[in-house]
Amino acid sequence: MKKEIKRVYYIARKDLKAYYLKPPLISWGLMLPIVFILAFYFKNPLGIEEVSPGLVGLTLLFSSTSMAAIVITFEKRTEALERLLLAPLSVRTILLGKTLGSAFFGLLMGFISMILVVFFFGLKISYPISLALSLILSSVAFALIGILISVGVKEVFEAMTMANFFRFPMVFLCGVFFPITAMPSVLQVIGFCLPLTYSVDAMQQSLLAHGGLIHRGLDLLILAGFCLILFLLAQKVFSRRIQEEY
Repeated sequence: MKKEIKRVYYIARKDLKAYYLKPPLISWGLMLPIVFILAFYFKNPLGIEEVSPGLVGLTLLFSSTSMAAIVITFEKRTEALERLLLAPLSVRTILLGKTLGSAFFGLLMGFISMILVVFFFGLKISYPISLALSLILSSVAFALIGILISVGVKEVFEAMTMANFFRFPMVFLCGVFFPITAMPSVLQVIGFCLPLTYSVDAMQQSLLAHGGLIHRGLDLLILAGFCLILFLLAQKVFSRRIQEEY
């Protein structure tokens, strides 16, 4: 177990150095929360409090999936993935390392976004533990969405298309800008099947101490369930791809 944890750490560290901690991606990651928050603040300064949990959730979503959706596909093209497969590493270890790197970057950007809404707009954190857990679980779940896309396609442009196919519906169906209960029944069903819904709901209760579709503890359990299901799906798809291509 200790050896596997160490291997996961080194894979994540390698990805952070090679992909995430680069000036273009860092600048994009820093600009994303600032642009989101300022755009809605200038439009409706009095309403920024209500949409702030959703804006943090969007930052987590786009940051965590930014590179995760293409990292494995990109490494297939550069043959970097072959070196990992030839090493004494299991599929699980590789995926855990990739997920950790992506989730860490998303969590970092989400934390910056949270600092902006808390300190600049005078918001108070009502439940810090559940807020921290919601940030961590959300970043892992969103990173795994990107990893699942990356292992399921063959080309980088396909990965980017698929990433947007999943991300943009979540922007409008998960209670980011308006309550999910105000949408038609069919859209509500779709919204309740998406992880961003529970991420926003948990952060709304933890940050604003009101509202909420379900109890924040249940939100966290559902997010953990998404993490487990998405990882198992990614592991299955990745194993099949390896058998087909290698």
